Amino acid sequence: MGAAVCEAVAGADDMALVVAVAPSAVGEALNGVTVEKEIGGMVDADIDVAVDFSTADASRQNLPVLASAGVHAVVGTSGLTDDDLLELQSVFTASNCLVVSNFAIGAVLMQRFAEIAAPWFETAEVIEFHHDQKVDAPSGTALSTVERMAAASTDWVEDPTRYEVISGVRGGIGPADIRIHSVRMRGMVAHQEVVLGTTGQTLVIRHDTTDRGSFMPGVLLAVRSIAGLSSVTVGLDGLLGL
Repeated sequence: MGAAVCEAVAGADDMALVVAVAPSAVGEALNGVTVEKEIGGMVDADIDVAVDFSTADASRQNLPVLASAGVHAVVGTSGLTDDDLLELQSVFTASNCLVVSNFAIGAVLMQRFAEIAAPWFETAEVIEFHHDQKVDAPSGTALSTVERMAAASTDWVEDPTRYEVISGVRGGIGPADIRIHSVRMRGMVAHQEVVLGTTGQTLVIRHDTTDRGSFMPGVLLAVRSIAGLSSVTVGLDGLLGL
């Protein structure tokens, strides 16, 4: 993902790629810059915006450094908790931080559609599919979708299942007891289905990412817009007028 972001930024007429940081690729040439090992190299480069697609543990260490340097941060790392967001709010006082679970604009719309539909249905389940290198489950997008659906409606019927022949076959239980199912499969990138049902009808809302390039318009939108935000913002919705 980092390489794709660097390519997108380097190719944008109104942006310049100044520095790249990746401990696993130190010294490699990437879109005209040499990859560095530590976040300090990014701060020393006097940048305006940093894009973070690392791990939650790395973000917890790196984001306060960016905040103290007055650098805006666009964050695509999954696994950050509500406590992490509160901590970020306390440190991002001179610059802004935008945390996004999924930069694909279609995925953002999918979540919004599911939120709109939730009050009109009584049952719902979310199935998310990802490539076989993704180590966490469920995805941040799936969890965010369920949180928004749960906030939009409290009128969900009870799951009728009383006995699982195979433990866990009904998936994980998310907010409002909405079930989440995670698939990890070779050949996939990122996909999600929201299945809603009520008497006599079902509604399926699905989004498919078949190439990581789908995330880049959202990343570039975030980079262009972050200076106009305030402290810590979650999601692209506001930037899309949703």
